[in-house]
Amino acid sequence: MVTHPDPTVLYPDVAARGSLGAALRAEAEEGGFVLPLTALESGSLTHAIVRSTLPHRRPLHVNGGSFERQWSIWGTDSYQDVALVKGDTDDLAQVAGAALAWHEGEPLSDIPLAAPFAQLTGRFEVPDNDPVRMVASEWQLMRTEATEPERPWHASPPLVEAAHAEPALRGLYPYTSHRVLRFSTATRPGLSDVGLCLIEHDVDQFVVSTDFLGRNVLARAATAQEAVAAAVRHLPPGLGRVTLGS
Repeated sequence: MVTHPDPTVLYPDVAARGSLGAALRAEAEEGGFVLPLTALESGSLTHAIVRSTLPHRRPLHVNGGSFERQWSIWGTDSYQDVALVKGDTDDLAQVAGAALAWHEGEPLSDIPLAAPFAQLTGRFEVPDNDPVRMVASEWQLMRTEATEPERPWHASPPLVEAAHAEPALRGLYPYTSHRVLRFSTATRPGLSDVGLCLIEHDVDQFVVSTDFLGRNVLARAATAQEAVAAAVRHLPPGLGRVTLGS
């Protein structure tokens, strides 16, 4: 059975403050800032939430590691609950900086300035829940993640770029898993799949299928561009604009 170290051993400074929330507030105060007590969940040495003044942001989650001294942050939007900012660090002062920026409603681009460990996922905020802008935000995420080596199950960069270059697909809400690129006529949280999957099996081996396992093949192609062109030919008619998922 795996045994976790006692949190008081990993985080003696946090334990001395009584909770992670109180420790974050103290760090902010030492930096000359005020992080309101009402913004923090109390009582835990390894978890705190920091609410934002912006209604389109959910509370920022701060979690302490179970095996080593490290904190992670995770901030999402209110409607889709999709990640906007994340990061890991062993510097509690930087965590406090990220928490303060999130709470005060600073622009996403300014959060890494306040806390260099913070990473933007690639999505941008859509305060008015405009589904067209949500689609654009998701494509921006998709293109950012496609180039990250630690995401081997993401659709490949050539496939993502070829699909994004095609207006008929760029207007749909994209999502991916297991190297399969899929499309929806509704945003998260209630995706409505159009029934087309773009799959890269190997170099110069692309498939357009109605299912993500590639069992019902509609077309085969030697390039991402050819696969995208085939997908467009098989799009259901009358799709219309993407709507808000529910």
